[in-house]
Amino acid sequence: MSTTTSLPTTSPVGSGARVAESAAPSMARLVRVELRKSYDTRAGFWLMAAIGVSSLGAVALRMFVDAGESRTFADFLSITQWPVGLLLPILGILLVTSEWSQRTALTTFALVPHRSRVLTAKVAAAGVLAIAGVAVTAVASAVGTVLTPVLTSGSAHWEVTGGQVGQVTAVEILYVLMGVAFGMALLRSPAAIVLYFLLPSLITFVVTVAKPLDWLKEWFDLTTTTTPMYDGTLRGDGWTHLAASLAVWLVVPFVIGWLRIERGEID
Repeated sequence: MSTTTSLPTTSPVGSGARVAESAAPSMARLVRVELRKSYDTRAGFWLMAAIGVSSLGAVALRMFVDAGESRTFADFLSITQWPVGLLLPILGILLVTSEWSQRTALTTFALVPHRSRVLTAKVAAAGVLAIAGVAVTAVASAVGTVLTPVLTSGSAHWEVTGGQVGQVTAVEILYVLMGVAFGMALLRSPAAIVLYFLLPSLITFVVTVAKPLDWLKEWFDLTTTTTPMYDGTLRGDGWTHLAASLAVWLVVPFVIGWLRIERGEID
């Protein structure tokens, strides 16, 4: 009869914690993963393609309407923000809701148990996407500036201010973060997309029709508070009005969504 003796495997004290810590993905890696998710899906890919096409379309519209007038790089940069400002928030929504629509949320939060790290990575990835969107509009604006004197009778100049570039970038980041906030609060793509566009539009309609409520427009109507940023002309009280509208349309759904994901069951 033979006896097999198995020696216990031991590891130095604290090595398990170090292994677990080293195995945890870095924030940079999490952001890269979230960015890859944004274009790995058909919806994400075509949204990004639509951003590029719509930017060129806005430039062409600005170039050929009243073609004899002078144009500037700033003119093109301003007009290209409108279609991008509509599409980028949808990308922000899908960045969150795709986890639930594709049934990957359980896997994501199992691999990274600290939910706040995943949410932070999604927010950071949304910011990167917004900056990339502004870069696309800048390229499209440059194309328009170059081609205007070639294809039309008007002239073009490379005039743009640092204030406009900064405010344009800020407003696109804010819009995509609002998309993320609605996505976190609702966790369903159709509901988040519909309510993102419906609720602000409903407020605009109400304050426009009900004249006694017209004063609310300059405080809580996103179109009113953000439009000056496209030209880089937001000044003075405009920042206070912008903060008030963001408190309603960004901060409130963001906090609700963050708490919902942090404390709720992941299915």
